[in-house]
Amino acid sequence: MNRRNFIQTTGLSAVGLSLSGKGLASSILTSGAVKRPICAFTKCLQFLSFDEIGEALSFLGFDGADITLRPGGQVEPSEVKTALPLAVKTLQKYNIALPMVVTSITNTSDPLTQDTLQALADSGIKYYRTGWLKYDLAKTIQQNLDIHRKTIEQLAGLNEKLGLHGAYQNHSGVEVGGPVWDIYELVKNVNPQFMGVQYDIRHAVTEGGYSWILGMKRVAPWIRTIDIKDFVWEKTPAGPWKHSNVLLGEGMVNFEQFLKEYASLKVEAPISIHFEYDLGGAELGKKEITMDRMKIFGMMKKDLIWFREAMQKHQIES
Repeated sequence: MNRRNFIQTTGLSAVGLSLSGKGLASSILTSGAVKRPICAFTKCLQFLSFDEIGEALSFLGFDGADITLRPGGQVEPSEVKTALPLAVKTLQKYNIALPMVVTSITNTSDPLTQDTLQALADSGIKYYRTGWLKYDLAKTIQQNLDIHRKTIEQLAGLNEKLGLHGAYQNHSGVEVGGPVWDIYELVKNVNPQFMGVQYDIRHAVTEGGYSWILGMKRVAPWIRTIDIKDFVWEKTPAGPWKHSNVLLGEGMVNFEQFLKEYASLKVEAPISIHFEYDLGGAELGKKEITMDRMKIFGMMKKDLIWFREAMQKHQIES
């Protein structure tokens, strides 16, 4: 599909994008000035090929992609040796960087872990997110953390040999990393250069309420990459409350406080914007979607513009 046909088919021209330019990402990346590339978490684009993803992200104005390299994702771990270099090459055609990926890695002895990390290093991808660790409730919390700490330390050792940085994401719920404080127990003995935290402000606020700032300060030395999204709590007709994801700036996340704290870290690493509100199934990684592509791209563009303006307000250079 050529460029003009792609734009017409996807509706990118309807969200205010030029047919003649290469997009904001192109001009920024070629200048070599990107300190904090803003990436799109492409779980919501699994209905597109990598060519289509590259074209879309370039015209939307993203600097890079944060792809899914896990079972059922855009790159299958079993195919990483061939599929990952192809993904990198394809995205590069559109001046879209691939500085970070999401994996399911939780076991250093798994041969696929070795293959994946080597492929990342060979492809020049420095940052990856691990899979999530679970609590065995037959053991105490401390016993669980002691066990999982060994896994994190082993991964840190592999990362150091390969020049990678692995990160554990804090995520709301009852798995390890729901309370940000337990992640400190996992990373406290490792070099932040090679292993740390992919800090997710939305999940931190969901679990931390007002105290999320303390958890962020606790793990601050290990934060390199961050996840950006927003949410609200809603009362369901049946009675229980649930969280619901919304566009950036429309929810409960205090981005003023978060970005002030983030700026103080002086971290220069990729940023991943997640799109987890209703996108007709795309937000779940489905390949068959019920929402018009134009609307999906428009919402992604709106979030990107909002976050770039927020960064500029806090004098955070991208």
